Amino acid sequence: MAGQVTCISPIDGSVYAERPVLSRDAAFEAAARARAAQTGWAARSLAERVALVRKGVANVGAMNDEIVPELAWQMGRPVRYGGEFRGFDERAQYMAGIAEEALAPIVLEDSDAFRRYIAREPHGLVLVIAPWNYPYMTAINTVAPALIAGNAVLLKHASQTPLVGERMASAFHAAGIPEEVFGNVFLDHATTSDLIAARAFDFVNFTGSVAGGQAIERAAAGTFTGLGLELGGKDPGYVCEDADLEAAAETLIDGAMFNSGQCCCGIERIYVHERLFDGFVEKAVEIVNGYRLGNPLDPGTTLGPMAQGRFADLVRAQTAEAVAAGARALIDPARFPQEGGAYLMPQILVGVDHSMRVMREESFGPVVGIMPVAGDDEAITLMNDSDYGLTASIWTSDVARAEAIGARIETGTVFMNRADYLDPGLCWTGCKQTGRGGGLSVIGYHNLTRPKSYHLRKLT
Repeated sequence: MAGQVTCISPIDGSVYAERPVLSRDAAFEAAARARAAQTGWAARSLAERVALVRKGVANVGAMNDEIVPELAWQMGRPVRYGGEFRGFDERAQYMAGIAEEALAPIVLEDSDAFRRYIAREPHGLVLVIAPWNYPYMTAINTVAPALIAGNAVLLKHASQTPLVGERMASAFHAAGIPEEVFGNVFLDHATTSDLIAARAFDFVNFTGSVAGGQAIERAAAGTFTGLGLELGGKDPGYVCEDADLEAAAETLIDGAMFNSGQCCCGIERIYVHERLFDGFVEKAVEIVNGYRLGNPLDPGTTLGPMAQGRFADLVRAQTAEAVAAGARALIDPARFPQEGGAYLMPQILVGVDHSMRVMREESFGPVVGIMPVAGDDEAITLMNDSDYGLTASIWTSDVARAEAIGARIETGTVFMNRADYLDPGLCWTGCKQTGRGGGLSVIGYHNLTRPKSYHLRKLT
């Protein structure tokens, strides 16, 4: 008998939603229906596909008043932040806007003798495995361009946010996108692996843990299925001696703590030039002491619970180990009496080093370690001393300096004077154990299609 997906709300530990998973046979049938429908979808004009996706996105926006409290119940983000529709819409609209240019053939010759060009062909059927931390924005990164490019899509959402896939499917179907072309599915891990191993999909995009990415690679071994994998992160910030101290502290600490630290490109470690170190730490503590931890349904709450109690326990363990090894915790627990279970108080650590798990392993919670550095060379060495490489944030008044530092950092994105942001015009990518592939931008379209060459000789 098939199992079920259960969402335990981090607000109070209650069961918020349950959905049965598809049996193995039903899952294979869903994939077959989607594959059969894909050719008809790809035959529609690009303009029609763009218009339908845009209408589906607008339909999601119309649901936002219901979506915001649903997200609070499912994964704990405070309602005061208004959900994800702004970023969801921004990414979808950008990809819709560049579709014609990004998918246009590359014409090498169109003469009396030859027509030679490279076209972009949709892969066919794309599986999107989306995470719970930004469940709408991470899903749309692939769903929108995949559909626009002419692929059919099956969306498998995280068990923590099961209502998200249903909302998106409902909105897109109401817009006129056929149910077989875009489907929301509930699958267990074993069935998902079986589908991938049987080459039921032509491309799989996964956002999640390193272990999850490894499992997908094992399932896909020998199938030659294309993979896009965004996995772990331990993103650094570096504050140079010429930085705007207040702006750096405000942005980096927000990048470390927003969404209870559950951000793919959240700041997890900060290196500050020794001249600014004391002032930066003082400002950081002031900011964090102003947070309010509590029920995310309360508009006054600025920091909600983590998605699951076990995630909070991992961060507590990392913090306790660091303190036992000599680090100092600067935030007084008395300021956060709600601490406990999934409700995790924010914490700033100094006296840390790279022998500590909190500075090396992904925390994905509201804790950040801050270290002083003597200059650029030391900061670069420390930033690169990581198994991950998603983003790095550099704070300086000198663009040329930021570019020179960025060229030496092993990362997917270099920020100057900002952090924790995804620009849909730039490729979202990473290196090392952060994964492979790239989403959004023109490159996102290239990864969701394959090149097809035409060499047409004209006989006269």
